[in-house]
Amino acid sequence: MGAPENFFDVLGKWNITILNVLFIALSFLMVFFGALMALMEAKLPIGVKQFFRYGKHAYNSKKKNKLMSSLEVPKSWFSHFYIFALIFSWFSLFLVVQVTLFGKALPKYMETFLDYVAGGQSRKVLIDSNACLITMTLMCLQCSRRFYETNFVQIFSKKNKINVGHYFVGYLHYFGAILAVMANAEGFSRESSSSEVNFSKISLVQYFAIGLFLFSWWYQYQSNIILVNLRTDGKTGRVATEKHLLPKGGFFELVSSPHMLFEIGLYVALLVGFLSQSITWWLVVFWVISNQVYNAVCTQSWYKETFKNYPKHRKAIIPFIL
Repeated sequence: MGAPENFFDVLGKWNITILNVLFIALSFLMVFFGALMALMEAKLPIGVKQFFRYGKHAYNSKKKNKLMSSLEVPKSWFSHFYIFALIFSWFSLFLVVQVTLFGKALPKYMETFLDYVAGGQSRKVLIDSNACLITMTLMCLQCSRRFYETNFVQIFSKKNKINVGHYFVGYLHYFGAILAVMANAEGFSRESSSSEVNFSKISLVQYFAIGLFLFSWWYQYQSNIILVNLRTDGKTGRVATEKHLLPKGGFFELVSSPHMLFEIGLYVALLVGFLSQSITWWLVVFWVISNQVYNAVCTQSWYKETFKNYPKHRKAIIPFIL
């Protein structure tokens, strides 16, 4: 067992870790194929277009790739990885509370696992106990709300499909992002112990970050509710249609995908306030931005093609800019 540990230790010193490689790979695939789709979609194989497009801007031509079609699952399966995110985030928060508030040692199995995915025994302490506890609490808040939305509120079209690759990316995202919070925190790195949690030490920048997170959290929910209401009967609340309709109100008056804008806001808030020393979290944020921007731009194009009276002032994802 000594050789693998030494191998991961060496890679960890160069920040070549499983978590970092995961988010670099996801970002690269998104940027590379996103650029291909934007610049030369018409020349790409049907399978590539069918794989990359889903939801309202899915590839809908009658001529489809049989292999890609066989790998598609209902879009409603998005709810599955939020079940995973709910369980994993609350389990992780339990560990964080045990370590930071009660001073208990991190279980050996978790220490070994973090070594494996986050750099071996060379993992450095980059996140103090205050930041770790607050960040994991906020991540739990987000995962819990998204679990509630996708399982009890959101209305998925029975016809919409996603590639199984998109489905598994959802699991990888929350698995990696939650581990990234703990990987370099006090009490979670080898030979480190948790410092005293003292909320009086929260800085003005951190208060701003918490405010930005909660603002993004709430208005992402409100934006999703607007989308849900488009498909329900206003009097009974029952599903009236599964069609994609033109959203109005709230931040939809400024951008086509405010829920995607606020997704970026959540992760940027944690970066600014608590995790700016973590290279892994920088990679998480870059992945989130590349993913959300690409999907927002595709959504904007679909809206403009579908609704001839689509508001000209409405940008894709960043008000007045993009």
